[in-house]
Amino acid sequence: MKEELLFCPLGGSGEIGMNMNLFAYGKPDNRKWIIVDIGVTFADDSVPGIDLIYPDPGFIVDKKDDLLGIVLTHAHEDHIGAIAHIWPKLKCNIYATPFTSVLISEKFKEKKIDISPFLKIKELNSTLELNPFKIEFITLTHSILEPNGLRIETPAGNILHTGDWKVDPNPLIGGDINSKRLKEIGDDGVLAMICDSTNVFSVGKSGSEMDVRKSILNIMQRLKKRVIVTSFASNVARMETIFFCAEKTGRQISLVGRSMHRIYKAARKCGYLENTIEPIDSRDAKNIARDKIVYLCTGSQGEPMGAMTRISNYTHPDVFIEKGDTVVFSSKIIPGNEKKLYKLHNQLVREGIEVISEDNEFVHVSGHPNREDLKEMYSWVKPKCVIPVHGEHRHMIEHINFAKEMQVAYPVQVENGDIVKLSPGTAPEVYDKAPSGKLFLDGKMSVEEDSQSIKERKNLSINGFLEVTILITPKGNIHQKPILSYKGLPLNEDSGFTYGLEEEIEKVTKTFSLNNTKQEANLIDTLKSICKKYSRDKTGKKPLTNINLVRI
Repeated sequence: MKEELLFCPLGGSGEIGMNMNLFAYGKPDNRKWIIVDIGVTFADDSVPGIDLIYPDPGFIVDKKDDLLGIVLTHAHEDHIGAIAHIWPKLKCNIYATPFTSVLISEKFKEKKIDISPFLKIKELNSTLELNPFKIEFITLTHSILEPNGLRIETPAGNILHTGDWKVDPNPLIGGDINSKRLKEIGDDGVLAMICDSTNVFSVGKSGSEMDVRKSILNIMQRLKKRVIVTSFASNVARMETIFFCAEKTGRQISLVGRSMHRIYKAARKCGYLENTIEPIDSRDAKNIARDKIVYLCTGSQGEPMGAMTRISNYTHPDVFIEKGDTVVFSSKIIPGNEKKLYKLHNQLVREGIEVISEDNEFVHVSGHPNREDLKEMYSWVKPKCVIPVHGEHRHMIEHINFAKEMQVAYPVQVENGDIVKLSPGTAPEVYDKAPSGKLFLDGKMSVEEDSQSIKERKNLSINGFLEVTILITPKGNIHQKPILSYKGLPLNEDSGFTYGLEEEIEKVTKTFSLNNTKQEANLIDTLKSICKKYSRDKTGKKPLTNINLVRI
């Protein structure tokens, strides 16, 4: 048996978010594995009560004795958000650069886990030996501090895993993209490049943070009243831009929202944002004139509990907004968030507040590579094989077509669970399938997509709830009337629903011998069916129904 080099995505291939990728090397009975990134995606309204979704790690948990570690490319939630949920099943070392390490440590503190013995901080552009893998961190540019590509050197050849990136000629904060090293890596030969596909449909270049800074400064110089800017907290370059623009326009700055404070403190701890003005507490900012303050807050996607939504609803304790003020949405609208975000925009405009967004001004650039950026990366790296990841199926299929245009010999299309044999063989190919799926964080518990709790909650959200309690006397008779409780049924006072349902329940119950406890289960099942049928006939809804038989 020959030694094999394998790649397998468990998340992030077929969706944007939830990135988790595996690499393996060795003979089939003696492979060593590494994990690159371990992220989440955020649930939408179709899954009530669920906030986070992450990849099912079962496939690699079964191989944890041969797992050499988790290597993290950068600190976005779609790349690190699941680590505190999955790591306890693996208990391996974690490797990350300083800024990412600070945010990782906080996640484990919230879980009351001391991760320090396992968290290995790697300097920028450093290397890591995890035999048979030699991993080099390559500084790239993205919409967060310290984004890294990974050169993974193996006995079978070299892989470049790009992580998230763009070509930003002036990122403002953090290092420039290490194009010199990328060209050297390309000259040494790259067997396969695992590459970001997010913006493959976007022509041209993705743009620079410096250009955004110039535009936002021009905008803020003309604004006369209170200014509120909302953006992704993780974009420290954008954060520094707002600090810069506040200072240049003679304004104080105040940070609003937990994640904004968290990222600011992490950046300062790692030596960034040292030459900016000091932010002031939002409670003190209330005493500053409207034309002398700018707030930088969370909630750029219209999140119900985000600072921006609370400010617009006038429920924020410290930040007040009024006619003549301006809100700048310095962020992209993530697909799926359009409805709640436009609702928020409309609400603000109706109150006489100016709304500035990427729809009407230049206030945002993406952190992902457009087609011209991709062309540059391809020209530097010259990979024999390209495997698109970090995209929906439409993105990855378009990226396959793009790779063919770029004369890549072996573009390979994958989805979550596909195992790609990169070596040996004349051409890389999908040759096996690993079990893959999603886990939903339901409160503090991880549940599967078809779990009973999610099914019941979906049913509740659509059909409502009905509970029937029947008191049974020692003689086997019903004591008084059934006790009914219901929520979410479309009823009015004149519907007669309660009286009619009581009669149906009493009629059915009389056909059973209540002295016979063996018949209880049959009675409960029958009552459930009768209640649902009655409810459907009267309201059009089939509520989640619970029957209680209580002997007194």
